[in-house]
Amino acid sequence: MLKNRNLINADDFNVDEINEILNLAEEIIKRPSDFSNLCNGKILGTLFFEPSTRTRLSFESAIHRLGGDCIGFSESASSSTSKGESLADTIRTVSNYTDIIAMRNPKEGSAVLASSYSEVPLINAGDGGHQHPTQTLTDLLTIWMTKKRLDNMTIGLCGDLKFGRTVHSLIKAMSRYNNNKFVLISPEELQVPDYIKIFLKSKNIEFKEVEKMEDVIGELDVLYMTRVQKERFFNEADYVRLKDSYILDNNKMKLATEDLAVLHPLPRVNEIATEVDSDPRAVYFKQVRYGVIVRMALILKLLGVR
Repeated sequence: MLKNRNLINADDFNVDEINEILNLAEEIIKRPSDFSNLCNGKILGTLFFEPSTRTRLSFESAIHRLGGDCIGFSESASSSTSKGESLADTIRTVSNYTDIIAMRNPKEGSAVLASSYSEVPLINAGDGGHQHPTQTLTDLLTIWMTKKRLDNMTIGLCGDLKFGRTVHSLIKAMSRYNNNKFVLISPEELQVPDYIKIFLKSKNIEFKEVEKMEDVIGELDVLYMTRVQKERFFNEADYVRLKDSYILDNNKMKLATEDLAVLHPLPRVNEIATEVDSDPRAVYFKQVRYGVIVRMALILKLLGVR
């Protein structure tokens, strides 16, 4: 049972529980009208201490599509944090107004702290460069709906693998399914952190690191593109030097298999040319829709509504 649980890290739920959420999400896709009033009278609190478009709006869309309501703020300046209120007191207060909370905060570990003070289920909507578990659920649902499996795949991850929290979470999540292997495509400066490599080695999961996308794109079942995140750099010169390291265009797509699935957590900058958008293998805008659906399923499970 997931009722009254928190979702802080991508591995808080076991594989069976994740599959339970994905199965419910697929039900919602097939019969959305069956779910339109299940959260009547329920209130979601969206506490976003840093800017977000997709994540915040997808949570708000999810609760409204379920018949519930939403209150919250979209930046820390709009909250009493700007007056010096502690995160603990903010969470204690909002717990009295809501049935469930989704929180994004730029400080790593903030979600763990918040969950210890919350009286209602708390969902981590991103804490710094650390975890973004609902994006991981979105990615899993997108892969499942596109490939009809979550195992026996070669998954390429390209771009900023050092600071990309979505990358770290997806690697750990897909590692829990059988016979997946990873191709890590990045410049040396943006390689995945050592703890990810140690994790993969400890699980005897096959992976390799390369610098050229063209050399490996033909091997992939899934290609997960990421932007180089300006906000994670301390030195702007390093960002400028690396920001256009990888650009996926039609010429590179010609090297890929016919059933490749291209994902991207968005927002994109230059790393996927707009000409790729019309390629049926580009599923990153479907991924946006699946983000709403999987959050609907998660909210229902944590509230124990269904």
